[in-house]
Amino acid sequence: MIPAIEKNSLEEIKIFQEQKLTELLTYIGENSPFYKRLFAGQNIDISKIKTLEDLQYLPVTNKEDLQQYNDDFLCVPQHKIIDYASTSGTLGDPVTFGLTDSDLDRLAYNEAISFACAGIAEGDVVQLMTTIDRKFMAGLAYFLGLRKLKVGVIRVGAGIPELQWDSILKYKPSYLITVPSFLLKLIEYAEIHGIEYNNSSIKGAICIGESLRNEDFSMNTLSQKITDKWDIKLFSTYASTEMSTAFTECEHGVGGHHHPELIIVEVLDEDNMPVKNGEVGELTFTTLGIEAMPLLRFKTGDIVQLHNEPCACGRNTLRVGPVIGRKKQMIKYKGTTLYPPAMNDVLSGFDNIENHIIEISTNDLGTDEIVIKIAVKNQTPEFLQEIKDHFRAKLRVTPKIEFASKEILNPMVFNPMSRKPIRFFDYRKTTV
Repeated sequence: MIPAIEKNSLEEIKIFQEQKLTELLTYIGENSPFYKRLFAGQNIDISKIKTLEDLQYLPVTNKEDLQQYNDDFLCVPQHKIIDYASTSGTLGDPVTFGLTDSDLDRLAYNEAISFACAGIAEGDVVQLMTTIDRKFMAGLAYFLGLRKLKVGVIRVGAGIPELQWDSILKYKPSYLITVPSFLLKLIEYAEIHGIEYNNSSIKGAICIGESLRNEDFSMNTLSQKITDKWDIKLFSTYASTEMSTAFTECEHGVGGHHHPELIIVEVLDEDNMPVKNGEVGELTFTTLGIEAMPLLRFKTGDIVQLHNEPCACGRNTLRVGPVIGRKKQMIKYKGTTLYPPAMNDVLSGFDNIENHIIEISTNDLGTDEIVIKIAVKNQTPEFLQEIKDHFRAKLRVTPKIEFASKEILNPMVFNPMSRKPIRFFDYRKTTV
């Protein structure tokens, strides 16, 4: 199930997107209070925006705009809103998104072609191990997409390894949708209770919320730990509530595939200009085909690299590489630039570590200070030194590391008000 547009030439895809961009600009220019005000205030003539290259003449939109003017982004009257979703609020206050009936159809289409990209097909059974309530767009999107694919869905929800295994053994799903670190808990439970997990029905897992790969697409420590024990295929998927679109890996595992009929993608530098081909920058998108709350040049805060060469799967669309880090979570430490995913990967390599958090603060000199708190099975000075040596070898610097109890860390990491594990706590006086 590869949409025809994704097998077209890059030039054909570009022409298609430019036509859709013109339609979007006309739509938001007529219906969005926020963009009407923005265009008028900056004397922007949207009729002059004809090509993807012309996007650079338009202002960007960011999370602060959404938080400050949330309702002004709506392009439809309230009675047309069928579903209310909200962002997770990872880097600020949550933002509410309204979806019309048409938007829900688009959401289902997006997830259907994304899951098909990962090999899920009619006749499969998928266990949904994420919440579908609490205004969580992704959980609803997964269900709608699987339904559109005519795939059976088991809505177990998050957590509780015993419940997950009861369902796996009874209904025999072929795929799981889950946070990847939870797969380690499933493995641990299976080993304790004598479940032969490598003889189960599971063929693969669509992994959300945590990275699976390094920048060169090699498996990171977390995914390696999972697949060393459990012979299943892991697929990374990247998405956000704001974009209502997913970038999901195919079987070749070389980045999340772009769906050009749904979204325009840019990678921008500090001056909001496109980076050179192959360089990293901030992922910025423009949504296509959204009725209620379309967005123009929205900056995600995620630092990524785009890949443009055709994929062996037959798609010619660009691919989004692993998220290197979030712009606001960038840390300058002893002359080295760090992002939390790199530190998480170092810590994931130690079986003795049961949980961890990363705390960032501003020290008396006005520079970033890192404290990593770890809950371990066996506390020894030798193990602490081993971790420090590993940090020095991998990242060239050694942050302060302290032992803490699971009882303290677990409620912080697995906050019931959050949809995914929280391991990064930023207490800096002024964030980057």
